Amino acid sequence: MDEAGRGPLAGPVVAAAVVLRPGHPIEGAADSKTLSRAVREELYERIISEALAFGIGAASVREIDRMNILRASTRAMERAVRALPTQPDHIVVDGLPIKKAPWDHEAVVDGDAKVHSIACASILAKVARDRLMLRLAKRYPAYCWESNMGYGTPAHLRAIDEWGPSPHHRLTFGKCQIELELGA
Repeated sequence: MDEAGRGPLAGPVVAAAVVLRPGHPIEGAADSKTLSRAVREELYERIISEALAFGIGAASVREIDRMNILRASTRAMERAVRALPTQPDHIVVDGLPIKKAPWDHEAVVDGDAKVHSIACASILAKVARDRLMLRLAKRYPAYCWESNMGYGTPAHLRAIDEWGPSPHHRLTFGKCQIELELGA
């Protein structure tokens, strides 16, 4: 299992859980951050068609602001696990152990680069989140989400200065928090 979208100023955090067929790796799958958008899209389709099972879950901007990004990421992971057709006995997650996780798990630091199933999950989470941000970019073109996916790029920060935060901005994050404190 892995997640995408912990650091952006806008959009949800998305998690994915993947159960691969034993002995059938997805050729080319690697940490999603190392792959181009086109390669991730191609691998996304192969993973969902070749995996034994997959689940995707998200936590909204409101949840992130209400409970903090770490707890919201865990919530997204819980939803990804619940979306699996059968519940696994053990889960391997990218990063550090998750306190109070409702399932047995093993944490692997840099797991998206070390564990094939985590790499596949990172691709599903990243593509699912990017697709959502591309849809939102059409509704909120000023923020350039089609190119920054909600991250705090100079163009995105300028748009927040000019237009203020949208309903999809995390109000407890960086520039958006500063705008709230200044009363903008």
